[in-house]
Amino acid sequence: MAKVTVSTLAKMKHAQNKITALTAYDASFAKLFYDNGVDIVLVGDSLGMVLQGADDTLAVTTDEIAYHTRCVRAGSKELFVVADMPFMSYANPQQSCDNAAKLMRAGANMVKLEGGEWLYETIQTLTQQGIPVCGHLGLTPQSVHVFGGFKIQGREQAQADKMVADAQALEQAGAQLLVIECIPSALAKRISEAVNIPVIGIGAGKDTDGQILVMHDLVGISAGYIPKFSKNYLAETGNMPEAVKQYCADVKSGTFPTSEHEFS
Repeated sequence: MAKVTVSTLAKMKHAQNKITALTAYDASFAKLFYDNGVDIVLVGDSLGMVLQGADDTLAVTTDEIAYHTRCVRAGSKELFVVADMPFMSYANPQQSCDNAAKLMRAGANMVKLEGGEWLYETIQTLTQQGIPVCGHLGLTPQSVHVFGGFKIQGREQAQADKMVADAQALEQAGAQLLVIECIPSALAKRISEAVNIPVIGIGAGKDTDGQILVMHDLVGISAGYIPKFSKNYLAETGNMPEAVKQYCADVKSGTFPTSEHEFS
């Protein structure tokens, strides 16, 4: 695979070439994913749940994300690596720059922030300082206590309209990528068409510009629970490289996700 950049991702959206993404937390899996067709890896604060055994992502620190980012970067120099900004690490533009700089120095190509239009100034400041930004809308896990649990977002018309406006605001602020999580598939399609930046879905149906899964869900080892929007590719293929290859092939061809993986 050739090296993936923000320009590559923009061209993929324009060409309607689906983008493949998985979470990764170490060098071995980063290399495995790169060798088998994954375009983007996310060093997610999901590590708080799948690696540390917590009930949510809130205890993860910037230093922990930086550590795992260094590990992932060591696995592949060519991978496009997005690193999560953890809970309360971007409360204002200056704090955001200080913490994002740690992640970029650790090997990230981009940082990801959860939230809508209120992040406008922060995203603008980060991009002015040379730090590419990925937004994250829908079910944003750092707001789990505000939502009252891990619940589908955007089912009400007003909330859906606000999410579209937030997506457009994030793009205008300078974000170059967007993740949307656990929203109705019709809303995901609407958002993907409303912005010019690539939109990566998780639990958002098939009409986004690409898909991302937590790697533990891909192989069916997420503490016995596989989300509705995921699929156990290891059970289907029998080995890790083939599981990753099949996932990428299914995303590229549009055969994953199907209607059974989406929310109405």
